[in-house]
Amino acid sequence: MIKHNQDGAVNSLVISLVLAIILLVSAAVFGGWAFSSRQDYKNNVDGKIKVAVAAAQVQSAITEKAQLAQDEKQPYYTYQGPPQYGSVSFQYPRTWSAYINVSGSSGSALLDSYFMPPILSSVSDQTANFALRVRVLSQPYSQIVQQLQGQKALISRAYTLPLVPSNVGVEVSGPLQVAPGSTGVMVILPDRTNTIEIWTDGTAYQSDFNSIILSHFSFSP
Repeated sequence: MIKHNQDGAVNSLVISLVLAIILLVSAAVFGGWAFSSRQDYKNNVDGKIKVAVAAAQVQSAITEKAQLAQDEKQPYYTYQGPPQYGSVSFQYPRTWSAYINVSGSSGSALLDSYFMPPILSSVSDQTANFALRVRVLSQPYSQIVQQLQGQKALISRAYTLPLVPSNVGVEVSGPLQVAPGSTGVMVILPDRTNTIEIWTDGTAYQSDFNSIILSHFSFSP
């Protein structure tokens, strides 16, 4: 019995010693890692600060450039159309060039306008992506919308201008057949016996289209 108790005591002592060694090694490893990390930060803190400052300066420059580009667009120009075509009125950035035909000589278009920053390319270029197009067509709204029903690639939803909430039209997005090969967003609205089309080609000017053009667009239905 005495020998058995001694063997148990020895085993317990060995286990305790192994555990102590494991804890000691773990503490040494953790201490070494902590010391290495502290030394790395101490030795490279200046470099880390410089990298952070440079990144902040780059982001600040990007933000300032974007804000400057927006500031250059103001004050906006205002276009006021003739009363016989619904007194169409809208604002557009002063950095955009414009060509506006109100002679009614463009086929069914009573008013046909083109906008592009900073220089307007040829309006006869069927492949050009314009920042803004505005047309008043002599065709009735129902006829224009009916023509769109065959274009399954287009996505449409009901739409009202913020300044003319009583007049319900439609907004379509996708491949616009008015400009072959182009993809954009168009708003179509009934204008008495006529139809108003407002659109932008591509995606480059969709932000201005929504925040400047559509938000300031009005007419007398």
